[in-house]
Amino acid sequence: MRPDQHCSSLEQTFSKKLDAIIAKSFPGQLQNGLAVGYSGGLDSTVLLDLATNYCRRSQISLHAFHVHHGLSPNADAWLDHCQAVCVSGEVSFHAERIQVSRDSGDGVEASARKGRYEALGRMAKLTGIPLILAAHHQDDQAETLLLQLLRGSGVAGMSGMDVCHRAPNLFGHDQIMLGRPLLSEKRATLEAYASQRGLSYIEDESNTDQRYLRNAIRHSVMPILDTLSPGYPERIARSATHFQAAQDLMLEVAQQDFASCSIDTGLGIAAMRELSPARRDNLFRHWFSRAGVRMPTTSRLKEMQSQLFEGREDARITVHHDTVAIHRYKNIVYLSAQNAAMAEQDQLREFVWKGQDHIHFPEFAGRLYFDPAEHGLNASWLRLQVLTMHLRRGGERLKLAENRPTRDMKSHYQSLQIPFWQRERLPYISVGRDLLFAAGVGMQSRFCHSEPAAGISLRWVFD
Repeated sequence: MRPDQHCSSLEQTFSKKLDAIIAKSFPGQLQNGLAVGYSGGLDSTVLLDLATNYCRRSQISLHAFHVHHGLSPNADAWLDHCQAVCVSGEVSFHAERIQVSRDSGDGVEASARKGRYEALGRMAKLTGIPLILAAHHQDDQAETLLLQLLRGSGVAGMSGMDVCHRAPNLFGHDQIMLGRPLLSEKRATLEAYASQRGLSYIEDESNTDQRYLRNAIRHSVMPILDTLSPGYPERIARSATHFQAAQDLMLEVAQQDFASCSIDTGLGIAAMRELSPARRDNLFRHWFSRAGVRMPTTSRLKEMQSQLFEGREDARITVHHDTVAIHRYKNIVYLSAQNAAMAEQDQLREFVWKGQDHIHFPEFAGRLYFDPAEHGLNASWLRLQVLTMHLRRGGERLKLAENRPTRDMKSHYQSLQIPFWQRERLPYISVGRDLLFAAGVGMQSRFCHSEPAAGISLRWVFD
């Protein structure tokens, strides 16, 4: 194929792929345009050039998002290069500097990737861009599958990269679409295009550093595979589509099992016991995915289920993972946000009500509302009181109505079926030594009266 034919063929394929991405997810015009993740390297430079021509023909505004990681001494020069290219090509340029943690425990590669996508998400949100294009190609897909295979990944990991998908866990925003219109193209095709077009791009010295596993695979493993089995990236990419189909089936089964096992806001132990171990694992992974939680390892998932399913029937069980806590209560498994332990000095706060409809208490992760009520606290009296919000101290007792007995809080919680992990977070309001209100339960009856004017009823809502 002649060099000019390389350019024409790639432009045509790119246009068809991008047309399909836009037609599928953005049937109307992209009002604010689209963006390219632009590092200045070969792949993203080719992507920017293709996108520039496409957007000019389609009359779509184009933006380039550049992330300055600060990991290389050349990072400032790369930023200047990218900005100059965009200025000459009349592309709107946006850049953000990030700090990459070198001791996060996830490694520099993972930290840089996480920070990069979060920065891209912030720039997209700021500009109102709903679609970000990435320059991943067929060789990247092959590298990804080999990397995942070495990590012992499951079907989801071996599915590789999609041509397009929404990525809230990457960008921090579920309205942003990630598109990869070059995913079926070989690296050699991009190199030929850049040469023919005379494109100027940077060389990141870290791409040859084989201390990073992906680089080692690219430079030491893939050349040998190419000798043994020429054209292997295309076949590996084809395997990814088979894994994706299998993953779709597993998702369909998980959604059915989730519906059949759901009780209240959790999953029933009895119904889950009826599932095979593989389907139960699949269900839990689906549940974690819905919650945006990092997937546990196979051994960790087995350990979680052992605790949840093998404990005594009346046992209160909580298992912590990533940002969530998994609880078993009355033969139902619940998922909740994992709460940081509150410092002792933050467990008490005095305040005065000045007539506002609610007060925010960030240290207690919620808001106290003051609702008008026919039977409630006298508003004039309430304004004069120094109120105290605090967590459970022990010994609190509450009488909800004059014709009902005074009961300890454990009895109230049990009768209202408030789960044990929620009880630890529910705040109390006291006046001096007298309990006035218990969140989730109600108000002390002796402080409540039928007022000529509307009284005040207290109500607590978590953020």
